[in-house]
Amino acid sequence: MTAMARELLDGLVDPALHADGEPHALWRWMRRNAPVHRHEPADLPPFWSLVRYEDVRAAYRDPHRFSSARGVLLRPTRHGEDPGGGRTLALTDPPRHRHLRALAADWFTARAVRALEGPLREITRAVVARVVEQGEFDFVHDVAGRLSIYTIGSIMGVPEADHEALFRWTNEAFEAGRSLAQSPPLMGYFIDLMDRRLAEPGDDLTSSLVWGIVDGEPLTEFEILLNCENLVGATENGRLAIAGGMLALLDRPGEWRRLEADRDLLPGAVEEVLRWTSSAVHSMRTTTEPVTVGGRRIEGGDRVVLWVPSANRDEEVFADPDRFDITRAPNRHLAFGAGEHVCIGTVLARAQIRILYSELLDRAGRLERTGPAHPVRSLAVAGPEVLPMRVTAR
Repeated sequence: MTAMARELLDGLVDPALHADGEPHALWRWMRRNAPVHRHEPADLPPFWSLVRYEDVRAAYRDPHRFSSARGVLLRPTRHGEDPGGGRTLALTDPPRHRHLRALAADWFTARAVRALEGPLREITRAVVARVVEQGEFDFVHDVAGRLSIYTIGSIMGVPEADHEALFRWTNEAFEAGRSLAQSPPLMGYFIDLMDRRLAEPGDDLTSSLVWGIVDGEPLTEFEILLNCENLVGATENGRLAIAGGMLALLDRPGEWRRLEADRDLLPGAVEEVLRWTSSAVHSMRTTTEPVTVGGRRIEGGDRVVLWVPSANRDEEVFADPDRFDITRAPNRHLAFGAGEHVCIGTVLARAQIRILYSELLDRAGRLERTGPAHPVRSLAVAGPEVLPMRVTAR
C-alpha cells in the first residue's frame, strides 16, 4: 500500500471527514482495495476496519469471537477502558447479555409496541401540532429529538410532567457531544427515579431493572444507572435517523409525493430511511482469539471496527446503493446490527418513523427547508445536527 493510500485511510477517523467530506467515497474505495485494514495507533488505539457487508454481518453474528464486553465504540487511549464493560446491555456477551436483555425485552416486543402505538400516536400528534403552530422550526430539535425522548421517557416510567426536562438535559449533552453520564441533573434524576421504584415498583422499564435478577443477583445501583443512561442515550441514533430520513425526502420531493399518494409504501420507506441514514456510524468489537477475515489474520485481543454505513452501501448486496429508493426490495440492511446484539428497539424505532411520517402527511401542509442541514461532527453517529424547516397547516 502506498504512503498516500495509507494517509487517506488514516483520515477515516477524522470527524471532519464525516461532517464535511465524502466518507462514502473512501468506504467505496476501501471495499475494492482495502476491505480489511489495520490502523496504527495514534490518539486512538490500533484497530482493524471492516467495510464489506458480509464481513460486518459475520462479525455481528459471532459474539463469541467478536466480543462487546470491552466497549463498542472507539475511545481515545487516554480515556482507558469503557466503564460500562460487562455491565450494560450493549457491553456484555452471552450468556450474561441474554439474561440482562430479558429484563428489558418485554418493553420492546412487537406486542408491546402495538399496545404503545396509541400513546405514541398521541405524543406524535402533539409534537407535530406544536411545530405547525410555530411555522418555522428545527426538525432535529423540535420534532425528532422531542419525539424520541418523550417515547423512551414513557417506557422508563418518567412522568409526563418531566418529559420536557428529560429532553432538555439530553439535548444539551447531545449538542455538546458529551456522554449523558456527564450530565449531573440527568444522572441525579435517574438516581432519584431508581430510589422511588425501589420503594414503590411501577409498570415500567426502570422498575424491571431495579427489581431484576441476573445470574442470581440483583443489579448494582451503578449497573442500573449505566443501563438507564445507555437506553436514553440510544435515542440519539433514533432522532438522527428520523431527521436524516426527513432530509432525504425533502431533497427528493417526488418520493414524498409518492408517499402522499400511497401510504402502503411507508413500511418500505422506513427501511430505506434506516439503510440510507445508518445513524450508527461504527460498532467496535474485540477479538477473543485469532480470526481470519478477508485473508487477513487478526490476533486475539485486537479491536475490530464495523463501519455500518459502508456495509449498507455495499455494491455486492444493494443494487445502485447510492440511490435513495423507498421501494427498494429486498433491503436487508444492518442499521440495527445483527445476531444477539441486534438493537433491542428495532420494532419501536420502525413504528416511530412510520407514525411520524404518517402524521406529517396527514396534518402538515407544505414542508420545506429554510436553511442548510449541518451534519453532526462525530465518528459515532451520523445525521443532521440541525434541519431548519417551515411548515404550513393542511
